[in-house]
Amino acid sequence: MKKKAHIIKEIEIGSIAEEMELTPGDQLIAINGTKINDVFDYQYLIKDDQLTILIQKPDGEEWELEIEKEYEEDLGITFEDGLMDDYRSCRNKCIFCFIDQMPPGMRDTLYFKDDDARLSFLQGNYVTLTNMSEEDINRILFYKLSPINISVHTTNEELRCRMLHNRFAGSSLEKLQKLYDGGITMNGQIVLCKGWNDGEELEKTIHDLARYLPLMQSVSVVPVGLTKYREGLEQLEKFNKEDALKVLECIHRWQKILMEHYGTRMIHASDEWYITAELQVPSADHYEDYPQIENGVGMLRSMQDDFDAYYDELQGDDRVCNRSIATGVLAAPFIQKLVNRLSEKFPNLSIQIYTIQNNFFGTDITVAGLLTGQDIINHLKDKSLGDQLLLPEVLLRNGESVLLDDVTVEDMENALQTTIRIVQSEGKSFIDSIIS
Repeated sequence: MKKKAHIIKEIEIGSIAEEMELTPGDQLIAINGTKINDVFDYQYLIKDDQLTILIQKPDGEEWELEIEKEYEEDLGITFEDGLMDDYRSCRNKCIFCFIDQMPPGMRDTLYFKDDDARLSFLQGNYVTLTNMSEEDINRILFYKLSPINISVHTTNEELRCRMLHNRFAGSSLEKLQKLYDGGITMNGQIVLCKGWNDGEELEKTIHDLARYLPLMQSVSVVPVGLTKYREGLEQLEKFNKEDALKVLECIHRWQKILMEHYGTRMIHASDEWYITAELQVPSADHYEDYPQIENGVGMLRSMQDDFDAYYDELQGDDRVCNRSIATGVLAAPFIQKLVNRLSEKFPNLSIQIYTIQNNFFGTDITVAGLLTGQDIINHLKDKSLGDQLLLPEVLLRNGESVLLDDVTVEDMENALQTTIRIVQSEGKSFIDSIIS
């Protein structure tokens, strides 16, 4: 069998690896005679205070190095592949899959469907469990990899098979019990599709997941995202106000039940449901430390409270600021309210808010995080943008300055002839971006 190439990318200055004269380009072969499958093997094996590591230099020469160190002391090595293994792709054909709804011609990485439990632990990705073998489960239990984020969608096994287009999708839910029995903490996600897993099916799913408390720390319910690129895919409907009210009634009722019996709400609705239902988002304590804020659960409440706390500290003055803000349809009214309130203390603010419709994916996509550079440019190219254009950080991926359509922040600055400032999703950052 061919050895996996674990190629060293960087060596930390002053580290054990530097002292042993390892260099970028060297390849790790084994530790204490054991081959390395992935980063979890590596992190487990290097904990010992005495190591024998086998290194292959770029010219093929092999070094066997004896190392004495403190227990759990790191070697100071960064590898070219952070996972130290191939990423596992998804075997499902989910009716709601966003990747299947993307147009052609985008960068290859956007079309890769991952379904790798290791990425769930490392990066917070959600996995369906359909791609996990018995060995995978045993490794999670052995290494105590927690939390694992799981795309549940429904606990009706037959329905789950149909929604994921995978005949093993129903039986794969048995792995929830194995994770629970092994003491692994979990977070769940339900992508709700109208007429499929809502209504009585949602009731059943919440009821069934409650049996895994307290290890099932939280479960988010998010509405399906529907782009205009759905030719040949299952016909799905958008949720309206009446639908959203019914979903929230169900979730709120279950939250009350679970709080009374377990001291936690567990099930949470994403902010989109409240906006669609035209209801205020709940108070901060409702979100229990925001376990799924990255999934759009409680993001507006967190930003509002952060805004209020910082706003109360400000004295206000007559400074003059002329700026513009661009955001998605969903968040625009919320952003407008924050600006209006800020103007009460700073009356000379001139802030223009531009609501960007998503023509790239379709106007049913209303979240700011799925806006593209070309839509922003096309909407703003003839508009007055003031001294700076403020854009939310959710537009960018992985700390880079590029949007989904490969348009960069610099591209937008050149096209719009203005300075762009990226704003974090925090109230203080939002205020500072406007008044400083």
